[in-house]
Amino acid sequence: MAELVARTGRHQQRYEHGYRLIAGCVPFRYKDDCGDSCSEKIVEVLMINSTSGPGLLFPKGGWENDETVEEAAVREAIEEAGVRGDLMDFLGYYEFRSKTLQDECSPEGLCKAAMFALFVKEELESWPEQSTRKRSWVAVSEALANCRHAWMRDALHCFCKWHEECKGGSSLN
Repeated sequence: MAELVARTGRHQQRYEHGYRLIAGCVPFRYKDDCGDSCSEKIVEVLMINSTSGPGLLFPKGGWENDETVEEAAVREAIEEAGVRGDLMDFLGYYEFRSKTLQDECSPEGLCKAAMFALFVKEELESWPEQSTRKRSWVAVSEALANCRHAWMRDALHCFCKWHEECKGGSSLN
C-alpha cells in the first residue's frame, strides 16, 4: 500500500477576492454501544487537536487549483484526521480571519471555508499528520463546548440542523 503524504506549501492555493479558500468537514458516526435496545442512534463527531494552541478543531485546509472543493474536504479529512467516508452534504461557507495564514495573496489572513458533513466509514491506522494530530470522537455537546473557533461552532450548529432534517430520529447529545 502506498504511503499517504500531506500536501504542503501554498503554490497551488486558491484565492478569491482576497480570501484564501478553505475546505473542511464535520466527520460523524453513530455510536454503537446500546445494541438493539436503542430507539435512537446517538451521533458523535470527530475532532482533532490544534497544533497552535488549546481547543479542538474539525479537519480543514487549503483548497488547491487541481481539485474540486469536495475533493479538498475529503483530502483534509484523510491528512489531518485519518478518516475516510462519504461526503453527505454542503453545510455552508464560513468566513474568518487567520492569524497564521497571512500571505501576499491574503495579507489580512482572510479565509472562506466550505464545510461539509462527512459520514465516516473508515479510520486509518496511520495518516499523514498522525505525529501532530490526535483525533477524538465526542458528543455534539462536548464538541460545542471545546471547539476552538466560533465559526466552527456555527458549522456544527448547521450540521445539527441538517442532521435533524435529513436523519430524523437520531439523537445529537
